[in-house]
Amino acid sequence: MRYAQGGGLTDAGRAARERVRLLAVERFEDGQKNREIAAALRVSERSVERWRRQWRERGEAGVRSKGSPGRPRLSEAQIARLARELERGPLVHGWADQRWTLARIKTLIGRLFHVSYTVEGTWRLLRRHGWSWQQPARRAIERDDEAVEVWKKETWPLVREPRRRATGGSSSRTRPGSR
Repeated sequence: MRYAQGGGLTDAGRAARERVRLLAVERFEDGQKNREIAAALRVSERSVERWRRQWRERGEAGVRSKGSPGRPRLSEAQIARLARELERGPLVHGWADQRWTLARIKTLIGRLFHVSYTVEGTWRLLRRHGWSWQQPARRAIERDDEAVEVWKKETWPLVREPRRRATGGSSSRTRPGSR
């Protein structure tokens, strides 16, 4: 079932649904038919069939609420361990370069804690715990800024192409003097 705004049921909503299922269990025990139960509780017959099957297989526990189906949460101790592992860097964990991507962090969480997050869920988890998005500076580690400045001042003027002349040119495809 889909819910408005992409959300699920609140705890109170889940409890209300569970009460309806438990009322259905009482009627199962009384021997009522699915159609009668569905009409009395104002639910679909398919739901009642599913509840009856779960009730037969596991008893009353089969129709009780399983709790919030939300994303798995990491404990504070696990978050602290994740932070330590992220600070150690990707190379330690088997990646070829020093960039943490969301996909890599998602994989690391799975390896360390056996919990599965989506890439978006990983981003939300990190943001919720104070991590921010950063883009690495695009320059070589070996870069020497002083040498670059010397090259710009001394070598570049010698190798660059000369500027065009300051006077206006002709828009004709042929040279103006050849007419």
